[in-house]
Amino acid sequence: MNELWSDCIRGLEAYTPGEQPSIAQLIKLNTNENPYPPSPAVLSALQSAVNANLRLYPDPDGKALKQTIADMLGMTRDNIFLGNGSDEVLAHAFLALLKHERPILFPDITYSFYPIYCGLYAIQFETIALDSAFQIDLRDYMRPNGGIVLANPNAPTGVALDLSQVRSLLEQCRDSVVVVDEAYVDFGAESAAALIKDYPNLLVIQTLSKSRSLAGLRVGFAIGDRNLVEALELVKGCFNSYPLDRLALAGAEAALRDTAYFDKTRHQVIDSRDKLEAELKTLGFEVLPSKANFLFARHPSHRGQALQQQLRHKQILVRHFSKPRIADFLRISVGTPGECDALVGALREILQS
Repeated sequence: MNELWSDCIRGLEAYTPGEQPSIAQLIKLNTNENPYPPSPAVLSALQSAVNANLRLYPDPDGKALKQTIADMLGMTRDNIFLGNGSDEVLAHAFLALLKHERPILFPDITYSFYPIYCGLYAIQFETIALDSAFQIDLRDYMRPNGGIVLANPNAPTGVALDLSQVRSLLEQCRDSVVVVDEAYVDFGAESAAALIKDYPNLLVIQTLSKSRSLAGLRVGFAIGDRNLVEALELVKGCFNSYPLDRLALAGAEAALRDTAYFDKTRHQVIDSRDKLEAELKTLGFEVLPSKANFLFARHPSHRGQALQQQLRHKQILVRHFSKPRIADFLRISVGTPGECDALVGALREILQS
Protein backbone atom coordinates (compact mmCIF):
# COMPACT_ATOMS: atom_id res chain seq x y z
CA MET A 1 0.00 0.00 0.00
CA ASN A 2 2.98 2.36 0.02
CA GLU A 3 1.83 3.71 -3.35
CA LEU A 4 -0.37 5.91 -1.16
CA TRP A 5 2.67 7.44 0.55
CA SER A 6 3.94 10.91 -0.25
CA ASP A 7 6.95 10.73 -2.55
CA CYS A 8 9.05 12.79 -0.15
CA ILE A 9 9.10 10.07 2.53
CA ARG A 10 10.10 7.20 0.27
CA GLY A 11 13.58 6.07 1.22
CA LEU A 12 13.58 7.73 4.63
CA GLU A 13 15.12 5.74 7.48
CA ALA A 14 13.63 6.58 10.84
CA TYR A 15 15.61 6.89 14.08
CA THR A 16 15.75 3.68 16.10
CA PRO A 17 15.48 4.39 19.85
CA GLY A 18 17.06 2.18 22.46
CA GLU A 19 15.09 -0.89 23.43
CA GLN A 20 12.38 -0.30 26.05
CA PRO A 21 11.50 -3.82 27.20
CA SER A 22 8.79 -4.71 29.69
CA ILE A 23 10.66 -7.72 31.06
CA ALA A 24 11.05 -7.71 34.84
CA GLN A 25 14.42 -7.89 36.60
CA LEU A 26 16.40 -6.35 33.73
CA ILE A 27 19.26 -3.96 34.43
CA LYS A 28 18.65 -1.29 31.81
CA LEU A 29 21.85 0.51 30.80
CA ASN A 30 21.02 1.10 27.14
CA THR A 31 19.13 4.41 26.84
CA ASN A 32 21.08 6.91 28.97
CA GLU A 33 18.22 7.43 31.39
CA ASN A 34 19.07 8.80 34.81
CA PRO A 35 19.23 5.98 37.39
CA TYR A 36 17.74 8.27 40.06
CA PRO A 37 14.11 9.39 40.30
CA PRO A 38 13.01 12.97 39.69
CA SER A 39 13.17 15.50 42.50
CA PRO A 40 10.41 15.07 45.11
CA ALA A 41 9.47 18.65 44.24
CA VAL A 42 8.61 17.46 40.73
CA LEU A 43 6.26 14.78 42.02
CA SER A 44 4.58 17.31 44.28
CA ALA A 45 4.17 19.77 41.41
CA LEU A 46 2.67 17.07 39.19
CA GLN A 47 0.19 16.08 41.87
CA SER A 48 -0.87 19.70 42.28
CA ALA A 49 -1.25 20.10 38.52
CA VAL A 50 -3.65 17.16 38.26
CA ASN A 51 -6.84 19.16 38.70
CA ALA A 52 -9.82 20.49 36.77
CA ASN A 53 -7.60 22.79 34.73
CA LEU A 54 -6.54 19.81 32.63
CA ARG A 55 -9.65 20.57 30.57
CA LEU A 56 -7.92 23.79 29.46
CA TYR A 57 -5.10 24.17 26.99
CA PRO A 58 -1.69 24.87 28.52
CA ASP A 59 0.12 28.17 28.03
CA PRO A 60 1.31 27.92 24.40
CA ASP A 61 4.36 30.03 25.19
CA GLY A 62 5.26 28.37 28.51
CA LYS A 63 6.02 31.83 29.92
CA ALA A 64 6.65 30.71 33.51
CA LEU A 65 9.05 27.95 32.47
CA LYS A 66 10.83 30.24 30.01
CA GLN A 67 11.27 32.82 32.76
CA THR A 68 12.70 30.22 35.12
CA ILE A 69 15.27 29.17 32.51
CA ALA A 70 16.05 32.78 31.60
CA ASP A 71 16.61 33.72 35.25
CA MET A 72 19.01 30.79 35.69
CA LEU A 73 21.05 31.95 32.70
CA GLY A 74 20.86 35.72 33.17
CA MET A 75 18.83 36.17 29.99
CA THR A 76 15.30 37.13 28.98
CA ARG A 77 12.34 35.03 27.87
CA ASP A 78 13.04 36.13 24.29
CA ASN A 79 16.21 34.03 24.40
CA ILE A 80 14.38 30.79 25.28
CA PHE A 81 12.45 28.34 23.10
CA LEU A 82 10.57 25.32 24.47
CA GLY A 83 9.79 22.02 22.80
CA ASN A 84 8.53 18.50 23.36
CA GLY A 85 11.94 17.11 24.21
CA SER A 86 15.19 18.30 22.68
CA ASP A 87 14.53 16.10 19.62
CA GLU A 88 11.61 18.31 18.64
CA VAL A 89 13.67 21.44 19.30
CA LEU A 90 16.43 20.04 17.07
CA ALA A 91 13.92 19.19 14.34
CA HIS A 92 12.62 22.76 14.33
CA ALA A 93 16.18 24.10 14.26
CA PHE A 94 17.07 22.01 11.22
CA LEU A 95 14.08 23.35 9.29
CA ALA A 96 14.16 26.94 10.55
CA LEU A 97 17.91 27.61 10.55
CA LEU A 98 19.89 24.99 8.62
CA LYS A 99 18.21 24.57 5.21
CA HIS A 100 20.44 26.55 2.85
CA GLU A 101 22.27 26.13 -0.46
CA ARG A 102 25.50 25.03 1.17
CA PRO A 103 25.62 21.73 3.07
CA ILE A 104 25.63 21.67 6.84
CA LEU A 105 28.46 19.93 8.68
CA PHE A 106 28.47 17.47 11.58
CA PRO A 107 30.68 14.55 12.69
CA ASP A 108 30.52 11.15 11.02
CA ILE A 109 30.03 9.55 14.44
CA THR A 110 27.43 11.50 16.38
CA TYR A 111 23.73 11.55 17.28
CA SER A 112 22.08 9.53 14.51
CA PHE A 113 19.03 11.79 14.34
CA TYR A 114 21.01 14.52 12.51
CA PRO A 115 21.14 12.81 9.09
CA ILE A 116 17.53 11.73 9.55
CA TYR A 117 16.39 15.35 9.92
CA CYS A 118 18.41 16.18 6.81
CA GLY A 119 16.61 13.44 4.90
CA LEU A 120 13.21 14.53 6.16
CA TYR A 121 13.71 18.19 5.23
CA ALA A 122 15.89 17.65 2.12
CA ILE A 123 18.88 19.41 3.70
CA GLN A 124 22.30 18.90 2.17
CA PHE A 125 24.96 17.73 4.62
CA GLU A 126 28.52 16.52 4.83
CA THR A 127 29.94 14.45 7.66
CA ILE A 128 33.39 15.23 9.05
CA ALA A 129 35.39 12.25 10.30
CA LEU A 130 36.39 12.15 13.94
CA ASP A 131 40.12 11.68 14.38
CA SER A 132 41.75 8.40 15.41
CA ALA A 133 41.01 9.14 19.08
CA PHE A 134 37.33 9.84 18.24
CA GLN A 135 37.83 13.54 18.89
CA ILE A 136 36.31 16.42 16.90
CA ASP A 137 38.97 18.42 15.08
CA LEU A 138 37.43 21.85 14.66
CA ARG A 139 39.92 22.83 11.98
CA ASP A 140 37.94 20.58 9.63
CA TYR A 141 34.89 22.81 10.09
CA MET A 142 36.61 26.07 9.19
CA ARG A 143 35.20 26.28 5.67
CA PRO A 144 32.08 27.62 3.96
CA ASN A 145 28.98 25.80 5.16
CA GLY A 146 25.23 26.08 5.62
CA GLY A 147 25.52 25.52 9.36
CA ILE A 148 27.30 23.34 11.90
CA VAL A 149 25.75 20.90 14.37
CA LEU A 150 27.84 19.53 17.23
CA ALA A 151 26.72 17.38 20.14
CA ASN A 152 28.81 18.38 23.16
CA PRO A 153 29.51 16.01 24.82
CA ASN A 154 29.31 14.01 21.63
CA ALA A 155 27.06 10.98 21.41
CA PRO A 156 27.68 8.09 21.46
CA THR A 157 31.34 8.74 22.34
CA GLY A 158 30.86 10.96 25.42
CA VAL A 159 33.90 13.04 24.42
CA ALA A 160 33.53 16.80 25.02
CA LEU A 161 34.99 20.00 23.63
CA ASP A 162 35.96 22.70 26.09
CA LEU A 163 34.50 26.19 25.94
CA SER A 164 37.59 27.76 24.39
CA GLN A 165 37.33 25.36 21.46
CA VAL A 166 33.69 26.25 20.88
CA ARG A 167 34.54 29.95 21.06
CA SER A 168 37.30 29.47 18.48
CA LEU A 169 34.85 27.80 16.10
CA LEU A 170 32.33 30.62 16.54
CA GLU A 171 35.00 33.22 15.82
CA GLN A 172 35.69 31.57 12.48
CA CYS A 173 32.07 30.79 11.51
CA ARG A 174 30.12 33.98 12.14
CA ASP A 175 28.11 33.76 8.91
CA SER A 176 26.28 30.51 9.61
CA VAL A 177 24.33 29.04 12.50
CA VAL A 178 26.23 26.84 14.94
CA VAL A 179 23.98 24.47 16.90
CA VAL A 180 25.48 22.95 20.05
CA ASP A 181 23.41 20.03 21.31
CA GLU A 182 24.05 19.78 25.06
CA ALA A 183 21.88 16.86 26.08
CA TYR A 184 24.62 15.59 28.44
CA VAL A 185 26.39 18.80 29.38
CA ASP A 186 25.51 18.66 33.09
CA PHE A 187 27.69 15.60 33.68
CA GLY A 188 31.00 17.42 33.41
CA ALA A 189 31.21 19.54 30.25
CA GLU A 190 31.00 23.33 29.89
CA SER A 191 27.84 24.87 28.47
CA ALA A 192 28.19 27.19 25.51
CA ALA A 193 25.20 29.20 26.76
CA ALA A 194 27.68 31.68 28.27
CA LEU A 195 28.76 32.61 24.72
CA ILE A 196 25.34 33.49 23.32
CA LYS A 197 25.55 37.21 24.11
CA ASP A 198 28.75 37.45 22.04
CA TYR A 199 27.66 35.22 19.14
CA PRO A 200 24.18 35.80 17.69
CA ASN A 201 24.65 32.79 15.39
CA LEU A 202 24.91 30.32 18.31
CA LEU A 203 21.99 28.12 19.31
CA VAL A 204 22.37 25.89 22.39
CA ILE A 205 19.90 23.05 22.92
CA GLN A 206 19.38 21.24 26.22
CA THR A 207 17.00 18.68 27.69
CA LEU A 208 15.57 17.79 31.09
CA SER A 209 15.54 14.08 30.20
CA LYS A 210 19.02 13.25 31.45
CA SER A 211 20.36 15.27 34.38
CA ARG A 212 16.88 16.19 35.66
CA SER A 213 15.48 12.63 35.42
CA LEU A 214 12.51 13.70 33.29
CA ALA A 215 12.79 11.54 30.17
CA GLY A 216 9.14 10.61 30.66
CA LEU A 217 7.89 14.20 30.57
CA ARG A 218 9.55 15.23 27.26
CA VAL A 219 10.87 18.74 27.89
CA GLY A 220 13.63 20.38 25.88
CA PHE A 221 14.65 23.95 25.22
CA ALA A 222 16.90 26.11 23.09
CA ILE A 223 18.86 29.17 24.15
CA GLY A 224 19.90 31.75 21.60
CA ASP A 225 19.71 35.22 20.17
CA ARG A 226 16.19 36.56 19.81
CA ASN A 227 16.47 36.38 16.01
CA LEU A 228 17.13 32.62 16.08
CA VAL A 229 14.39 32.00 18.63
CA GLU A 230 11.87 33.89 16.47
CA ALA A 231 12.59 31.50 13.60
CA LEU A 232 11.98 28.51 15.88
CA GLU A 233 8.73 30.03 17.17
CA LEU A 234 7.55 30.52 13.58
CA VAL A 235 8.10 26.86 12.73
CA LYS A 236 6.48 25.77 16.00
CA GLY A 237 3.43 27.92 15.25
CA CYS A 238 3.05 26.09 11.93
CA PHE A 239 3.40 22.70 13.55
CA ASN A 240 2.03 22.48 17.10
CA SER A 241 0.88 25.45 19.16
CA TYR A 242 0.93 23.49 22.44
CA PRO A 243 4.07 21.30 22.51
CA LEU A 244 4.25 21.13 26.32
CA ASP A 245 1.24 20.06 28.35
CA ARG A 246 0.32 21.37 31.79
CA LEU A 247 2.04 18.52 33.62
CA ALA A 248 5.26 18.88 31.67
CA LEU A 249 5.39 22.62 32.31
CA ALA A 250 4.75 22.18 36.04
CA GLY A 251 7.23 19.33 36.45
CA ALA A 252 9.96 21.04 34.47
CA GLU A 253 9.74 24.24 36.45
CA ALA A 254 9.92 22.34 39.75
CA ALA A 255 12.92 20.32 38.54
CA LEU A 256 14.85 23.43 37.52
CA ARG A 257 14.18 25.16 40.82
CA ASP A 258 15.44 22.24 42.93
CA THR A 259 19.12 22.88 42.32
CA ALA A 260 20.22 21.02 45.46
CA TYR A 261 18.69 17.73 44.29
CA PHE A 262 20.03 18.30 40.77
CA ASP A 263 23.59 18.79 42.04
CA LYS A 264 23.38 15.80 44.37
CA THR A 265 22.17 13.30 41.77
CA ARG A 266 24.36 14.47 38.90
CA HIS A 267 27.45 14.18 41.09
CA GLN A 268 26.35 10.67 42.09
CA VAL A 269 26.22 9.78 38.39
CA ILE A 270 29.63 11.37 37.76
CA ASP A 271 31.18 9.45 40.67
CA SER A 272 29.69 6.16 39.44
CA ARG A 273 30.86 6.87 35.89
CA ASP A 274 34.43 7.49 36.97
CA LYS A 275 34.47 4.35 39.12
CA LEU A 276 32.95 2.27 36.33
CA GLU A 277 35.51 3.60 33.85
CA ALA A 278 38.36 2.51 36.12
CA GLU A 279 36.85 -0.97 36.60
CA LEU A 280 36.30 -1.47 32.86
CA LYS A 281 39.91 -0.54 32.19
CA THR A 282 40.99 -3.10 34.80
CA LEU A 283 39.10 -5.69 32.74
CA GLY A 284 41.07 -4.68 29.65
CA PHE A 285 38.55 -2.37 28.00
CA GLU A 286 39.49 0.74 26.08
CA VAL A 287 37.21 3.49 27.40
CA LEU A 288 36.86 6.89 25.77
CA PRO A 289 37.06 9.89 28.15
CA SER A 290 33.43 10.71 28.92
CA LYS A 291 31.73 13.87 30.17
CA ALA A 292 28.29 12.29 29.77
CA ASN A 293 26.18 9.85 31.78
CA PHE A 294 27.46 6.93 29.73
CA LEU A 295 30.72 5.29 28.69
CA PHE A 296 31.82 4.16 25.24
CA ALA A 297 34.06 1.13 25.54
CA ARG A 298 35.48 -1.80 23.58
CA HIS A 299 37.49 -4.86 24.45
CA PRO A 300 40.39 -5.82 22.16
CA SER A 301 39.54 -9.53 22.30
CA HIS A 302 35.75 -9.48 21.96
CA ARG A 303 33.28 -8.27 19.36
CA GLY A 304 30.90 -5.63 20.60
CA GLN A 305 27.73 -7.31 19.39
CA ALA A 306 28.74 -10.62 20.98
CA LEU A 307 29.35 -8.91 24.32
CA GLN A 308 25.99 -7.15 24.08
CA GLN A 309 24.20 -10.44 23.46
CA GLN A 310 26.01 -12.21 26.28
CA LEU A 311 25.13 -9.39 28.67
CA ARG A 312 21.51 -9.62 27.58
CA HIS A 313 21.52 -13.32 28.48
CA LYS A 314 22.53 -12.12 31.95
CA GLN A 315 19.60 -9.65 31.88
CA ILE A 316 21.74 -6.54 31.40
CA LEU A 317 20.98 -4.25 28.47
CA VAL A 318 23.63 -2.04 26.85
CA ARG A 319 23.59 -0.29 23.45
CA HIS A 320 25.49 -1.50 20.39
CA PHE A 321 25.87 0.38 17.08
CA SER A 322 26.74 -1.49 13.91
CA LYS A 323 28.33 1.48 12.13
CA PRO A 324 31.88 1.17 10.76
CA ARG A 325 34.65 2.26 13.15
CA ILE A 326 32.48 1.75 16.24
CA ALA A 327 31.02 -1.72 15.70
CA ASP A 328 33.06 -3.19 18.56
CA PHE A 329 32.11 -0.48 21.04
CA LEU A 330 29.36 -0.68 23.62
CA ARG A 331 27.61 2.40 24.93
CA ILE A 332 26.94 1.78 28.60
CA SER A 333 24.63 4.06 30.54
CA VAL A 334 25.72 4.78 34.10
CA GLY A 335 23.39 3.09 36.54
CA THR A 336 23.20 2.99 40.29
CA PRO A 337 26.29 1.69 42.13
CA GLY A 338 24.58 -1.68 42.46
CA GLU A 339 23.76 -1.84 38.75
CA CYS A 340 27.32 -0.88 37.82
CA ASP A 341 28.69 -3.59 40.12
CA ALA A 342 26.38 -6.15 38.51
CA LEU A 343 27.57 -5.11 35.06
CA VAL A 344 31.25 -5.42 36.01
CA GLY A 345 30.59 -8.80 37.60
CA ALA A 346 28.80 -10.05 34.49
CA LEU A 347 31.58 -8.82 32.20
CA ARG A 348 34.19 -10.46 34.38
CA GLU A 349 32.35 -13.80 34.09
CA ILE A 350 32.03 -13.40 30.31
CA LEU A 351 35.69 -12.54 29.83
CA GLN A 352 36.87 -15.39 32.03
CA SER A 353 34.73 -17.91 30.17
